[in-house]
Amino acid sequence: MKQPFEKLVELHGATVLRVCRAVVGPAEAEDVWQETFLAALRAYPELPPDANKEAWLVTIAHRKSIDAMRSNGRRPVPIEAVPETPSPHGVPGSGDDGCGLWSSVARLPDKQRRVIAYRYLADLAFNDIAAIVGGTPAAARRAASDGLKSLRSRLVASQPEGESA
Repeated sequence: MKQPFEKLVELHGATVLRVCRAVVGPAEAEDVWQETFLAALRAYPELPPDANKEAWLVTIAHRKSIDAMRSNGRRPVPIEAVPETPSPHGVPGSGDDGCGLWSSVARLPDKQRRVIAYRYLADLAFNDIAAIVGGTPAAARRAASDGLKSLRSRLVASQPEGESA
């Protein structure tokens, strides 16, 4: 017969908390500890009676700690003001000097401009692009290739000597 889950918390709670503190630090350790025991409570009925319960709990704690660290890396960091960093290629619709990226894109033939937008801005596959603009996926690839070649040559030609792209 399995022991009650509360007994597991009493016996191994301190060990699990030490693991959490070691991985995520003291600030988040208690939250991760709680997540560990919530996950363990859900899985406890299926745990075999002869399983090493401490190792099982430490494994869950380790995985929950890694999850917490990963989610911290994805959280936005609040700042007072967003810094304005102008792009060397201009801003769409800003009336740049005519040699920026957006004005070069605007001068591309319609199909090339649309294929490049769908491929590189919307991240669509060439099969999907072909269905939108008409034609085959190979034709869409060709239009993207020709458009990129044209953009590269225009941008290289517009740069002052000695400056690299």
